[in-house]
Order: sequence, then structure tokens, then C-alpha cells
Amino acid sequence: MSIKPIEFENGVCRMIDQRLLPAQEVWLDYRDYRSVAEAIQTMVVRGAPAIGVAAAFGAAFAAAEIEAEDFAMFESQFEECCAVLAATRPTAVNLFWALDRMKSVAKANQKLSLPDLRQVLLDEALTIAEDDDQINRTMGAHGQVLFPKKANILTHCNAGALATGGYGTALGVIRAAVEAGKQVEVFADETRPFWQGARLTAWELMQDNIPVTVICDNMAGYLMQQGRVDAVIVGADRITANGDVANKIGTYTVAVLAKEHGIPFYVAAPMSTIDLSLTDGSQIPIEERDPREVTHCGDTQLAPDGVKVYNPAFDVTPSHLVTAIITERGVVQGDYLNGLKALAQ
Repeated sequence: MSIKPIEFENGVCRMIDQRLLPAQEVWLDYRDYRSVAEAIQTMVVRGAPAIGVAAAFGAAFAAAEIEAEDFAMFESQFEECCAVLAATRPTAVNLFWALDRMKSVAKANQKLSLPDLRQVLLDEALTIAEDDDQINRTMGAHGQVLFPKKANILTHCNAGALATGGYGTALGVIRAAVEAGKQVEVFADETRPFWQGARLTAWELMQDNIPVTVICDNMAGYLMQQGRVDAVIVGADRITANGDVANKIGTYTVAVLAKEHGIPFYVAAPMSTIDLSLTDGSQIPIEERDPREVTHCGDTQLAPDGVKVYNPAFDVTPSHLVTAIITERGVVQGDYLNGLKALAQ
């Protein structure tokens, strides 16, 4: 299947509303950068690589709206529009990577006429979207060799096609293993409070006829204790120079449990998720989201009125808990500081 959650046709960017899956498959149309920013912030689109793709289209829409007499005027307005997009999700570094790439392309083509510059920026956004699918397939090929011929794999959150331009990061590795003829079964953590595992990962894998079982987040340790988990694989929203990994809240807990039970803990992420400007995970900004995500499930209230809520969207898994980091340029194990730096060159 490998659904593409973001499509572009005839000047319209279409996104599947991931808030409504799996009950409803609704596609929404976007034509301006402000609405794209809202889609990112409200999690119509989510997952670091997919956020980067959406932001690129948002920047292209911004360029289409700008009227300027020279490049200096254009660049000033373009920077302001990109800042609106950048403010939506502070943890996912792919967002900033995509916007920086769009700004660099604009500067490199500053001598073009405004209509031609707009077209170049739209072409770049399309390239970012197209490249992401191939990056994930290459990553999958690198990562699947780490799995045995028969494996029960636990994953957390959704790092599949829905979180990317297509195919997936962590689920891309799982898909590649299946395509290689391996017998794979998946345990999907439900991933509270936004339920990405139960709603999205399970839906994706069922579409592909890959065996999947949803478990409560607090069941992972019990399954490991029973010997029913052979490996863990997750995605990432940002990886620092030393290999610390920011991912959906609850990932750190799974990593600690995997370490205790001697289970390999793998992270799959494109090079655009690696932020060598940060030395370690303590420097990663952690987004805090609406308390209602915790106190309610849809429209159903779960907690008493007025209760205090702490709702960080991500946690940081230190590199010593990570068995390997899988990228489209290869796999790094152990010496992440030098290994990631070498891949980035």
C-alpha cells in the first residue's frame, strides 16, 4: 500500500486528515501557507519527515503570494512566512531542514524573475516530497538486515508511510523485511495520548496484511519479560550529534525496558532528522501540547475538571540505550559521535 499522506496536483496540496483515522479517510485541500501551518500544528499531518514535506509546500505557497519589486523585498517577506511555518512544531528538526532548504534555493536563484522563482521553489518542494519516498526505501533496505528471518517486533508511535512522504522509516524497515521474505509480526504500542500506534500504525500494517497486535503502552515490559519481543524499532523527530534521540513520549521507557531484557533497540530516521548542531539531547526543545489531549479521548472526558496536566509530546532516549541508528546512508552502531558525522559528510 504505502499510502502517501501528502499529494500535490493542480496547485492544491492535499493531506489525509490523520486525526480522523482509522474511522474516516478524509482528504483536506490546502492552497496557502497559513492553512498549511495550521495543518502541521493541529496534527492533520504529523511525523517529522511528513512535516518537512508539508512545510516545503507551505513555503512554495508563501512564495506564490508574495509581491515584491526586488529579491531583497521578496526575501524579507519569505523569511516572515517561513517563520510562521517554523513556529508550528519545535521538536521536529525536519521542519527547519525543509524550510532552510527552501530559503537556500530562493537565495541561489535570486536573479530569476518572480514568476520563475516561484516555479523553482514549487519544483523544489515536489523534489523534497519525491526524494523522501526513495530515502525511506533505501533506509528500509539497510535496516531490514538487522532482523532475523523470523521476528516479533515492537514499535512505538507511527513511523510509517503516514509519517513520511511514503513507505515509512521504522515501518519502512519492517516493510522491507517482509519484502525480503522474512516472517514478521508487529506489536504496536497504542501511544497515548494521541493514539498514533492504535489508530495509525495498526491501520497501515493491516492495509499491507502485515500481522499486527495493538497493546497498551504499559504492556510492553510484560511482553519482553515473556520473551515475545525480538527487537524494537522506532522513528525519531530529532537526533543529536552524540546519538541521543527525541521521539514520541514513551520511547525512553521502551528503550529502558529493552535494555533490561537484552533486546536490540533500533532507530530509523533520514539524515534530515540528524541535528549535528546540538551536542546532546538536553538541548532539544520539547513541545508541550494541549492538556485536552490527556483529559479527553475525542469528546469523551476522562479526567476531572480543573486537574493539572503535563503533556510533553516527546522524550529523549540517551544514545547508550540505542543499539543502532538506521539512515539512508547506512547504519551506525556504537560510536555515534563519529559515525553520524561521517555519514553527514
